[in-house]
Amino acid sequence: MFALFTRLGRPLAPTPLLTLARWLLLCVGIGLSLAAGADDAPSPAAAPADMTLAMAQPTTPDFSIDSQPPQEVTGDLPPLKTIDLTTPPDDLWQRIRDGFAMPNLDGPLVADRQAWYLNRPELLQKLFRSSRRYLYYIVNELQKRGMPTELALLPMVESAYNPMAYSRAHASGLWQFIPSTGKNYQLQQNWWRDQRRDIIASTGAALDYLQTIYEMTGDWDLALASYNWGENAVARAIAKNKALGLPTDYSSLSLPPETRYYVPKLQALKNIIAQPKLFGIHLDPIPNQPYFGKVSKPANMDVKLAARLAETPLAEFKALNPAYNRPVMLAGKGDPMLLPTDKVQVFLANLQTHEEQEKPLTSWRTYTMKRHERFNSVAAKFHITPAQLKQINGVTRRTRIGWGTTLLVPDRGGEAGKNLRAVNLPLVSREPYRRKPVRGRRVVERRHVVARKHVVERRHVVARRHVVARKPARRHVAVHKRVVSRKRVIVRKRPVPAKKHIVKKHKPT
Repeated sequence: MFALFTRLGRPLAPTPLLTLARWLLLCVGIGLSLAAGADDAPSPAAAPADMTLAMAQPTTPDFSIDSQPPQEVTGDLPPLKTIDLTTPPDDLWQRIRDGFAMPNLDGPLVADRQAWYLNRPELLQKLFRSSRRYLYYIVNELQKRGMPTELALLPMVESAYNPMAYSRAHASGLWQFIPSTGKNYQLQQNWWRDQRRDIIASTGAALDYLQTIYEMTGDWDLALASYNWGENAVARAIAKNKALGLPTDYSSLSLPPETRYYVPKLQALKNIIAQPKLFGIHLDPIPNQPYFGKVSKPANMDVKLAARLAETPLAEFKALNPAYNRPVMLAGKGDPMLLPTDKVQVFLANLQTHEEQEKPLTSWRTYTMKRHERFNSVAAKFHITPAQLKQINGVTRRTRIGWGTTLLVPDRGGEAGKNLRAVNLPLVSREPYRRKPVRGRRVVERRHVVARKHVVERRHVVARRHVVARKPARRHVAVHKRVVSRKRVIVRKRPVPAKKHIVKKHKPT
């Protein structure tokens, strides 16, 4: 190789090309040396020749489909256990649990209400029994709208699932609608019926209302607070917290005591129903199927007769149809009658037989009072007491009765007149008597009441304003009567300036 760089025994002069050739030969030599060193390095210990691949890998069961001989299956294969998520459960309580979607509320108020319910197991069982008639329909309506099924427990808090419940604020029905809110949601409240107690109409109105107030806040706890306290009141509480820089969630708002415990009551019932065995509560299963069906009325019909044709106890019939204020149900397209599902066909068959016999569907009729006729004489004419006639017609202290008044009375010879107690009339709303304030009108109390209240003699109490009594108690004392507020009379004494005795001077003659 050195001969390449010499010519005739003398070294060549260094040129750029020669320098590049030297560097290339040097790199090749270094590479050959490294390759030779790698061949001389000791190799890792090889596995023994007799070790198979199966022994080198992790041990697995010595099973292979290829190693098994083929077998012929002659019998039926065992059924595979499948889960069908599209089939609802048989128990309605489980269907309610599967639909829970509201965020859980935790706190001392929830623990307090939960302990309150658990300490009253009889009350819980009564709530569960009362809800059996209506729970399926309400859960079905909730799931149609995509709403959480916790709201099916709300009537337990509102009315204990009693459709005849009536509160001090004049709220009525399962969902406890006050008269004004009921009118806003087209619930009829008239002489014949009160749809706030109607199962179908009130449930639809309640769910519409809950959806409306939920869209206002986007929070179910605040929506429930608005349902109890009013949406405007909750909006003011939220605005107050925002102005103070405080949180605006349900637990942070300043709420009245009833509303403060409202959502914790619902959460406590939800916890108990979610895990009844944990709390030692027995929940009787409820079939996941309709409890009642709808039937149209062919004409005006007695409540008692409809229950008899359906072969249903009168109490059960009233529990499904609690909206009627009178013993007669008026026929209407949008006012179906509810019957247990197993009694619908029975009712239709008996109704057909009843009509074929040309029997009347009602034993009541209307009567118009004549001139100079009294209410008590009308009751005696139809062989009932005045109290019963008042209950039938919803007569209160504010009702004006006289010539031309139309009353509902038992038909002569009908079943209603023979056995009035069997009709089991629905109770009329027991609204307290309240005098409406009238502007420009004074409320005058009796003289002896005013005299006893203000410890004065009756003769010193005058019937007019700013009038001096005829015989005052003391000289130059007048009794002053002044109406300062409704149903309140104040009697006070004030000195009256004594009349000066004027002596006429006679002119000298």
